[in-house]
Amino acid sequence: MKRRQLIQAGASMSGLATFGAFNKVMAQSKEPIKIGLLTPLTGVVASGGKEIAEGFNLFWDQVGKKAGGREVQIFIEDDGSNPDIALQKARKLTEQTKVDFLIGDLLANTGLAVAEYAKTNGIPYFMPVIAADDLTQRTRIPNVIRVAGYSASQMAHPLGDYAYKKLGYRKIVTISQDYTFGHEQCGGFSQVFTELGGTIVAQHWHPLNTQDFSPYLGQIMASKPDAVFAMETGADASRLIQQWSSFGLKGNIPLIGAQNATDQSVIRTLGSEAEGIISCAHFAEGNPSAATKKFVADYEAAFKQLPSIYGFAHYVAGMWIAEAINKVKGDIENRPKFLEAVRGVILESSPLGRPVSLDTYGNPVYDVYIRNVTKRPDGKYWNTPIDSYPKVSQFWNYKPEEYLKQPAYSRNFQGIKKS
Repeated sequence: MKRRQLIQAGASMSGLATFGAFNKVMAQSKEPIKIGLLTPLTGVVASGGKEIAEGFNLFWDQVGKKAGGREVQIFIEDDGSNPDIALQKARKLTEQTKVDFLIGDLLANTGLAVAEYAKTNGIPYFMPVIAADDLTQRTRIPNVIRVAGYSASQMAHPLGDYAYKKLGYRKIVTISQDYTFGHEQCGGFSQVFTELGGTIVAQHWHPLNTQDFSPYLGQIMASKPDAVFAMETGADASRLIQQWSSFGLKGNIPLIGAQNATDQSVIRTLGSEAEGIISCAHFAEGNPSAATKKFVADYEAAFKQLPSIYGFAHYVAGMWIAEAINKVKGDIENRPKFLEAVRGVILESSPLGRPVSLDTYGNPVYDVYIRNVTKRPDGKYWNTPIDSYPKVSQFWNYKPEEYLKQPAYSRNFQGIKKS
């Protein structure tokens, strides 16, 4: 069979088989592609950092660590959950290991440090988890792309819409960790909810690693809201949900959450107290689509647990990058060409179960799910989709040029429309 026919035959395949066929056809003798993966293997979010490495490596293992006819080598560095260490390791990977591009990080402050370095150095940097809104809005960097990621407020916008229109809530109290990620998620929810006619009765901000939520829960009870929107991650999410139940609020005041509040990294440590919490995200591990079911089964088989946002996002990022490398036939040394290919990827077959592509600002546009925490027959809890919103961008239903005229969400600006 001629070379062109082989390529066409490979192109007609789908998913991982496409990558394997492509690599057999396009085998070349070029040097290996070197990828620098930054992830927190120590520090406060080390468990999530471990899942970043697991998800990313799982994809590359499935395709034989090849793309565009070239071998792929992955070099992992621990960012220590610290921006100074992250910057140091980014420099090491770029200037000593000579990686072709960087990917990863989990905490916003580490990602922002690496993004600033990438801005001055020019190396491509891909962010499947780092969610600071302005990295793909007011301060976007051409070689920094949110591959398989999301902006912080992106999933909160449709949840504000759903809370008002479908759940019928009119008075909401928000509670959130007091840092940028929390401010932006609460802002996205609050702006949409109040523009529709809802009222934010009160907003409670607490420090990271809060042990006792009872002072906040007492104030929430006194406010008598229709529901509470919680923006929590990690141990704070676990503690809030546990104390919400033990304080007697579960079943009396509905709790809805930003996507991280009911992520697997949280609810796998909980029991029935998490059941029934509504959230919104582009990924639902309980999605019955064939693509999602296969990914979840593969992940469970490999790591003996359901995938979190961290493992899932970096698995999909691997798919995305591999497709771009294939598009340029392995020629990633031509950075403008490679970055253009990354921006042009339309990921048709992925664990999302629906196509996804980037907007012109470098952030994915997703069909997103309203999710409910439910119990599987084996006793594990997971997020199952109950409704969906098509083609949700980081700008929601606003025109980008108008949206960007308003300040970035912060503790001082929540986009709340006064009645």
